[in-house]
Amino acid sequence: MFGRHLRVAGVTAVLLAGLVACSGGSGDADEGTGYVAATDNSGAATGQRPPEPDTVSGRRDTVRHLPVETARATRPRLVRKCTTGTRRVRHTSSSGAGARRRTRTWYTSERYSSCRKVHSGTESYRRIVRPEKWCVRLDDVDGDKARDDIWYRVTSAVYDDARDTDKHARMEFIPTGNGC
Repeated sequence: MFGRHLRVAGVTAVLLAGLVACSGGSGDADEGTGYVAATDNSGAATGQRPPEPDTVSGRRDTVRHLPVETARATRPRLVRKCTTGTRRVRHTSSSGAGARRRTRTWYTSERYSSCRKVHSGTESYRRIVRPEKWCVRLDDVDGDKARDDIWYRVTSAVYDDARDTDKHARMEFIPTGNGC
């Protein structure tokens, strides 16, 4: 019995360590500013900020907006089906002690309801084939004249800014992905 409790405690410790590692809850981060306390080899805080996200810069070539693409599809329609019924419940009561102990038994009926989801035909819906994308194409990426016509996926706000700027104007942004 002691071995079982020891195993349960060990599994709990491993799961807790995994959750703490995944959540990043080490207490080193100031969540309001995004500042992470970096440490040197001795464990002392160095006060350095983490590197900024990778930004790209270049001359705006063109922009492209790809709207969401959907298709009609069907799926099974689930409906909730409930059944009601009664069940027999046994009750007992004891009185007395020793040889004079008496047990009385009686039964009552109890109503119950049981619900589950069952298939009932089909329903149609719009399935997303391709999500909405906003893209910007840059020339002279990061100052390299040989890197032209590179597409970057961006947020809708960056796309709106790029659309409103002149062609061949310098731009700098953080892409959400490559290619379009």
